[in-house]
Amino acid sequence: MQREGPRRISKRHARILDLPPPFRVVVLREVGDAFAHACARAAELGAGTLVFVGRFDLAEFAVVLEPDEPLASARRAFYAGMVALGDALAARAPPEKPIAVEWPDAIYVDGSLVGGGRLAWPDHADEHAAPDWLTFGAAIRTFSLSPERSGLHPLSTALADESFDDVSSERLAEGFARHLMVAIDRWQEAGFAPIAKEYIAKLKPESGVHHDISENGDLDVRRSGKLVERRKLLPALKAPSWLDPRTGGPRR
Repeated sequence: MQREGPRRISKRHARILDLPPPFRVVVLREVGDAFAHACARAAELGAGTLVFVGRFDLAEFAVVLEPDEPLASARRAFYAGMVALGDALAARAPPEKPIAVEWPDAIYVDGSLVGGGRLAWPDHADEHAAPDWLTFGAAIRTFSLSPERSGLHPLSTALADESFDDVSSERLAEGFARHLMVAIDRWQEAGFAPIAKEYIAKLKPESGVHHDISENGDLDVRRSGKLVERRKLLPALKAPSWLDPRTGGPRR
C-alpha cells in the first residue's frame, strides 16, 4: 500500500471518520455500493483509498490495495483483510464473546452470521504479474431493522443484538483501517507467516485438525500430519459465502 497523500474526507463526514494517514476516504450515499465503486474506480482512486457507505444497519466499506507481488500470491491480502476485520470486531465485543471465521470469508458472532469480506482484482489479470490493484470489501450487520429479525432468522445476528460497544459503521471502519495497517506492516517486516497464523487462529475450531495456508492462498487441512483436504481460495473468492446477491448485504 502506498503511504503518501493526504486524506480526502467529505465535509459532512470530516468529524466522523478518523483514519490513519495512509488512508483517503470516499463517502457514498446510503444507496451506494462501496465494493462496486472501489472496484470500478480502483485505478483512479489509488492505494489506500477507503470507500465508505454511511448506513445505519450495515457497516459497508472497501479499500484499494496495490500489491508488489504476482497476483497468485498477492491474493493472500484477503487474509490480512479478514484478520483486520476480525480484530476490529473483537476490540468492540463484550468479554469472551465468540467471534469466528468460517473459511474463507464469513464471520460469525456467537454462532450466528454477521457478515464477511471479499476480494476483487482486474479482469484478465496475469496470475504471474503484480496486479494493478486489489480491492478488499467488507459488510457487517450492525443493527437489525426489525425487532423480530432474531426470531425469524436464528442463524444470523447483528452487532447491536450481541451487545457490542459502539456498533456504528464509522467506528468499525476506523478500527478496520488501523488493524489493516498493523497487518500490512507485520507482513512487510516478517513475511506472510504471522498473518496466516492469526487468520487460522480465528477459524471455527475443528477437532484434531491443523491448517496451513499455501503460497497461492489455498487452505491445507491436515490430520495427524497428513494432508486430507486442500480448499481452493480462488473459486471461493468468486462466490462469497456470506453474501445475499439480492440485497448486497449478509444473508439471513
